[in-house]
Amino acid sequence: MISLSFIICHLSFSVAQAQPWVKKVSKSVFTLKTFDAAGTLLGSAGGVFVGEQGEALSAYEPLRGAARAVVIDAAGKEHPVQLILGVNSTYDVAKLLVDMKKSQPVAVAPQAAAQGEAVWLLPYRATKSALPGTVSKAETFMDDYAYYTVRMTLPDEGVGLPLLNDQGQLIGLMQQPAAQGDSLSYAVSAIFADSLKMSGLSINDPALRAIGIKKALPDDVRQALLTLFVAPSTLDSVACAELVNDFILKFPNEQEGYVTRARMAADGSRYADADADMQRAVSLGEKQDEAHYNYSRLIYQVLMLHPDSVYEPWTFDKAMAEAEAAYAVQPLPLYRQQQAYILYTQKRFSEASAIYDQLYHSDLRSPELFVEAATCRLMMGDSVQHLALLDSAVSLFSQPYLKEAAPYILTRAQARMQAGKYRDAVTDLNDYEKLMAMQVGDQFYYLRFQAEQGGRMFQLALNDIAKAISMKPSEELYYAEKASLEVRVGLYDDAIATARQCIDLVPGYSDGHLFLGLALCLKGDKAEGVKSLQRARELGDAQADGLIEKYGK
Repeated sequence: MISLSFIICHLSFSVAQAQPWVKKVSKSVFTLKTFDAAGTLLGSAGGVFVGEQGEALSAYEPLRGAARAVVIDAAGKEHPVQLILGVNSTYDVAKLLVDMKKSQPVAVAPQAAAQGEAVWLLPYRATKSALPGTVSKAETFMDDYAYYTVRMTLPDEGVGLPLLNDQGQLIGLMQQPAAQGDSLSYAVSAIFADSLKMSGLSINDPALRAIGIKKALPDDVRQALLTLFVAPSTLDSVACAELVNDFILKFPNEQEGYVTRARMAADGSRYADADADMQRAVSLGEKQDEAHYNYSRLIYQVLMLHPDSVYEPWTFDKAMAEAEAAYAVQPLPLYRQQQAYILYTQKRFSEASAIYDQLYHSDLRSPELFVEAATCRLMMGDSVQHLALLDSAVSLFSQPYLKEAAPYILTRAQARMQAGKYRDAVTDLNDYEKLMAMQVGDQFYYLRFQAEQGGRMFQLALNDIAKAISMKPSEELYYAEKASLEVRVGLYDDAIATARQCIDLVPGYSDGHLFLGLALCLKGDKAEGVKSLQRARELGDAQADGLIEKYGK
């Protein structure tokens, strides 16, 4: 008597035999094998071609840690995996580009399979029959894609194999089963797997970074430009250079590729190569103003950072010509600012200042712009305008000040000190301390001590120099400055104690002996004071002679 199970199996096999597409689709199925850097086999999976140029889908997991991968097609021929086109580690799928002249693709079904629908699994090199199954459940993930539970036992090495509908269209890729021999298997949407692609930030994706095989650039040029921008902080110099070359090959009319490669060449002192790339960028039709501007900037940066680097065509005049060419194409304030930088470096301060006068009312108006203009005025000897422009820089911030104002307030404080406006400088430094309370150190308190001393705010000055000493007790200059001020305000005992601390710290520091001797003399102990002054003279202090002559009589 023939059993019911035998009849069911026989019917299933007969249906499988009847599928007319099996022989054709079998040419699309392959085996993926992956290897580490030492050449050791890491893993394998099934896969299927979905494009005519080697585009293929397979499992992600065997690629983790792989330095190299190959696919073995239905004819038994081996082809290297050239590029990773996209991955999703959560659903264990990867899209690959295989290096081959032509591949036989299977069509991806435009719609998901429904619950209860008959489906077929096609093993590698199965030219006559497919394994039948039924969709038990079709769940939706990421709003648009199906995740299938299939009544079917997955054969050994079945992960990544194609799941097909009655028309021989690809509906899914097989996933790892819950247990070997389980009667239920799982597949992830082929539409989802085929949609995998690189984005501008894919370069930071941990799943992709775990694969040592080369990754594709995004097809969208804006996303590819983002990759180009992120790459230096993610890749080593060799990989970064390779990526830039790939960008140029893929987008030969995008100037940013040539500009980036030129910068890298300049960093390596290959100035002729850099110049050739910049000329190529300028020759491209679009955004010529940006190309001229970037050319100018690159020359300027090289001349500023590497003044000993000799490349005859690159001069400040050449940088100026490129900046002027950029402005001629499109009169942007940014290009005029670049001209001002160059003129300043050439010590053509009046011409640079004239440009800044034009930029105050442009969209570049900012604290930085006023500081640049102020520096230019200072080099012209115009201290009045120097301070006025620094006032303008600070005035762009409203009170109460936020931390962003701190560097400009500090710059104005230093300028006010140079101009002898010490009390105004102290006001600025007090504001700066409030903003940067957790970041000011001994040098700040020494600076404010100098301003307070210049403004005859002696008690405040003594407090600040004591604060500087407490923060850096090993700095002998601070003790000498404190002792000097204590002598000046008649605190002779304090000055003697401070000077002795200075001598104990650095016995060979002449200022310690000088101020000790002066304080002793002023207190009335001229004999001991002169001894200390003589010691200061022995240590090379020129001031000691006059004091010895005055108090040694």
